[in-house]
Amino acid sequence: MSYLYEPAAYTPDIWPESYWRASSPALPPCPTLTGPVTADVAIIGAGYAGLNAALELRERFGAEVVVLDAAAPGWGASGRNGGFCCLGGANLSPAQITRRVGALAAPEFDSYQQRAIDRVADNLARYGIDADRGPAGEVLLAHSARTWAAMQAQQGADGVQLWGRAALRDAGLNCATAWGGTYRPEGFPLHPLKYARGLAVAAQAAGVRIYGDSPVKTLDHANGLWSLRTGAAQVQARRVLIATNGYSDERLPRWLSRRILPALSTIIVTRPLSLAEREAQGWTSHLMTYDSRTMLHYFRLLPDGRFLFGARGGVSAQPERLARFTARARAEFEAMFPAFAQAETTHDWSGLVCLTGSMAPFCGPVPGAEGLFAALGWHGNGVAAASEGGRRIAPALMGLPDTTPALFKRPPPRFPLPRKLLLRAGMAAALWRDGPLRPAPEEA
Repeated sequence: MSYLYEPAAYTPDIWPESYWRASSPALPPCPTLTGPVTADVAIIGAGYAGLNAALELRERFGAEVVVLDAAAPGWGASGRNGGFCCLGGANLSPAQITRRVGALAAPEFDSYQQRAIDRVADNLARYGIDADRGPAGEVLLAHSARTWAAMQAQQGADGVQLWGRAALRDAGLNCATAWGGTYRPEGFPLHPLKYARGLAVAAQAAGVRIYGDSPVKTLDHANGLWSLRTGAAQVQARRVLIATNGYSDERLPRWLSRRILPALSTIIVTRPLSLAEREAQGWTSHLMTYDSRTMLHYFRLLPDGRFLFGARGGVSAQPERLARFTARARAEFEAMFPAFAQAETTHDWSGLVCLTGSMAPFCGPVPGAEGLFAALGWHGNGVAAASEGGRRIAPALMGLPDTTPALFKRPPPRFPLPRKLLLRAGMAAALWRDGPLRPAPEEA
């Protein structure tokens, strides 16, 4: 197997001690693959992309679909993220997208992002998934005078509302380090693992066969068929979708090597905050919120009054290194929300987001490998983007035209330098650009 981080990040029998796992219903039974199986399509990875692709293939085309997961549905990023169903998916500006793909590509991607949010809402309603859906909208907080000035210069763009510190306080979004912010109405928060497990239940009900504890060890093609071996067991299928995102084994296939960059993200969740504590901080809103730092923080109040706070920046999955980074995240949380400093952390965990060498998702055929496809690289916004990506690529898996955005169809290049070196250098540069956490003036 070929992975970027230490084995602790990928060991399938170690579940993260997350708040999501502690507050989710029981996992649907997913037996281990024990014998030979055939299918029209085999999918590696039971997360948002894989499960949505499986549902589309089964419900729309009546395909025989097998999903293989090294652990279980929602074990990876789909069950570890912050639960932000929001715009995003690529780390590119509209101008960069236009230069790379053409004048129609940026509006096509904009439409995709909105449809992706709608897709998740449709899934929740269609399959009766109770995933603790929260209020609509997302807030971006300016962490510095420079970013606040840039927000003010773009006031009114794309229907975005500009909120100064007074408006943030009125909205129940008082953060010590925020100079101001913007609100846009798209998206909503949810419980990510309840959503992932709900998709798995729906897929099984539709006739999709999901096998857990079934890591794919070899992937071979002969006589028009792909053979996926999990040890003693084997699946044969005409087409295969790799939907393992940042948890991908880069030998399966070797083409994937160095085209993705998994990046660590850490989340802490506090005990339930009392109403008095929330009012003392001035944070009573349940809106999804994040800040403008390159090494961003993302945070929100959960339905039971707990506070979720996420941070990027770890470079090692070794437990002692992760513990140090988690302590740093906790210190940043207390600097931004001083009234919550006495609210102890009850859960903390880490997971991998997936970047690509193109800074855009890849959702298409693997070059030089007939019948092999991949859908990955959601850049930390996979709740919506991966859900829609799985649906969009399904027709291609049946040999039909698909509506995947042109931006996603370009295979990502390999990273030119050792990726750990790139991570460390990029994070150091980002931390320098972001600057230290400082309280904003009372009236920014």
